[in-house]
Amino acid sequence: MNRRNFHRAALALALTGKAFAQGPAGPVRADLMDQAKTAWKHWAQTRRDRLAIVDFHLPSIAPRLFLVDIPKNETRAFRTAHGRGSDRDHDGLAESFSNTGGSLASSLGAYSTGKRYYGGHGLSLRLMGLEPSNDAALARAIVLHSADYMTPEYIRRFGRPGRSFGCFVMDPAQLEPVIAFLEGGVLLFAGA
Repeated sequence: MNRRNFHRAALALALTGKAFAQGPAGPVRADLMDQAKTAWKHWAQTRRDRLAIVDFHLPSIAPRLFLVDIPKNETRAFRTAHGRGSDRDHDGLAESFSNTGGSLASSLGAYSTGKRYYGGHGLSLRLMGLEPSNDAALARAIVLHSADYMTPEYIRRFGRPGRSFGCFVMDPAQLEPVIAFLEGGVLLFAGA
């Protein structure tokens, strides 16, 4: 199944209400898991008990932020937005990525999570880009936060989630436990 057909199938499930349960996840794509593990080994200063992976190959309607609890060998998945600059035709598929300020695009590569804070979007989590593909994350204010355009109600109404300015954005109802899992030096790897 190609990306566009997968997106259509995910949208059909979401509109029937069956795709809103987000819990234990299926396996992360093997090639993306390999990339994330390589980054995790390289950035040894990050926490060793957990890992996060964002699969931007999946459409925005699909749970694609994978939280991996290494000691428990458990993975949970949640929806996260991509940037407007990554999806100019707003079809739910991220197709281009940038590290440039003002691009409104998502950036790929390894991030280290910082501390939670309260800002313009309420509860948020700082992210530090570790690679040339995302090292402007702090300057661009690329963070994890929530917005109403990621709620099931919004998705039912408009047929797809909204887009961010490059941040990883979630449903407000799911944000706090995700930040609790991620804060304090967890490696987050975004791939496509």
